[in-house]
Amino acid sequence: MTVLAAFAADSPTPSATGERVTTVVRADVRTGRLVRSVVVNAHPVAAPKAVEPVVVAPRVIEPVVPGAQPEPLRVPAAGSLADAVERIATDQQLPPALIHSVIKIESNYNPKAVSPKGAQGLMQLIPATARRFGVADAFDPVDNIQGGARYLKYLLDQNGGDYALALAAYNAGEGAVAKYSGIPPYPETRNYVKAVAGELRKNTAASQSKPGKPAATAPFSRGSGVNSSPAPGGGTKSTRIVEIHEADGSVRYVSQ
Repeated sequence: MTVLAAFAADSPTPSATGERVTTVVRADVRTGRLVRSVVVNAHPVAAPKAVEPVVVAPRVIEPVVPGAQPEPLRVPAAGSLADAVERIATDQQLPPALIHSVIKIESNYNPKAVSPKGAQGLMQLIPATARRFGVADAFDPVDNIQGGARYLKYLLDQNGGDYALALAAYNAGEGAVAKYSGIPPYPETRNYVKAVAGELRKNTAASQSKPGKPAATAPFSRGSGVNSSPAPGGGTKSTRIVEIHEADGSVRYVSQ
């Protein structure tokens, strides 16, 4: 008599797909040989949990207009700036040509100019100097000119009406002029005094050419000599400004 036997050779093993796999060994009824069979039972997969939808608020993006240019600087009209300089110069008893010359060299009439050292506006006032002379907004042209003119007037008073020393102090600081009892030996300061002096000559000559304008004397001249320059309190003051040409080609100004 042939005995049939069937038994599980292996314990059920889950497949990679989550199905249940069972291996069965039994005797073949015709040959009597043992035959291995694999039974695959589907493994129920739990339904996925519901995920709450994530609501993302829309973000408004401003459109970019091709070729759009930044807003230009609002530079005051030449006429209004000249009027402001005239008025402030009269208030401070300074020649308008001096203020114009400093503005030209300091910022080239750019009211938004900022130097690497933090000087601001038309007359390039550092924040401490601006506060010292009552400037609330250094980038406001009129406010800046008022502060710069007050500072120039103060420096002229400090140096007896000497334009060269006042301009040197405006560039290098009052302490530097006091330390060297004259124009400091800084190339930048010497070149600054020279540049402002050149502008002042041009501006003075231009003002002389205007009809109805009284003749003005430039406070700087080439070579040795005595110049009649406006004194801080009105009138004139004799100031000796000597232009010295160095061997390297540079030019410096010395007050005597």
